[in-house]
Amino acid sequence: MIVRMSGIVAEVHEGLAVLERNGLAYEVMVCGYAVGELTACQGREVTLHTLEYYEGSSAGGNLIPRIVGFLHPEDRAFFSRFITVKGMGVRRAIKALAEPIGRVAAAIEEGDELALSRLPGVGKRVASQIIAELKGKVRSFALAAEETAAEPSQAWTDDQRDALEVLLALGERRVDAHRWLERARQLSPETRGTDEWVKVAYRIRSTATD
Repeated sequence: MIVRMSGIVAEVHEGLAVLERNGLAYEVMVCGYAVGELTACQGREVTLHTLEYYEGSSAGGNLIPRIVGFLHPEDRAFFSRFITVKGMGVRRAIKALAEPIGRVAAAIEEGDELALSRLPGVGKRVASQIIAELKGKVRSFALAAEETAAEPSQAWTDDQRDALEVLLALGERRVDAHRWLERARQLSPETRGTDEWVKVAYRIRSTATD
């Protein structure tokens, strides 16, 4: 099984990305919440943590290998648990996870049926099923997201820390603002000044919501 792959992000489309490596191009299925970050990474090398599965009917001998990619290993672990919900296949899960994993996990643990029902292709009945089967089992994913966004790392500059405070003052959620700035640090390390960090963070946000 392919569990990790690195390559240049050549293309990003709804639900999939194309990674190029050593003259080969790999089509990787990705969840909606990751499309924005991958779009911002086009032309750059990334490492995806992957799951491999076969799609089709074994009876007809028409099985097609598929790869699902995640930017973080904990996202892959959550996805593996999410698809255990009755009726939640791989394709449906990829479509449903349009929000960051930590946010979805928090909604499950809080029993927030309304928030889950707003995910693409979910609805009230499936949201209730997700809560019934996963509540109490995904708390670590929700807590990990909160802890990650609790404080900037020591590697952050004063300008980056100030940019986080500006984003919070503008009404952004800490977990979102932290994620945008962390990605900005990776993609545009040459950025200088608080205002410029805020602008880069919002550019990354816009690619995630277009």
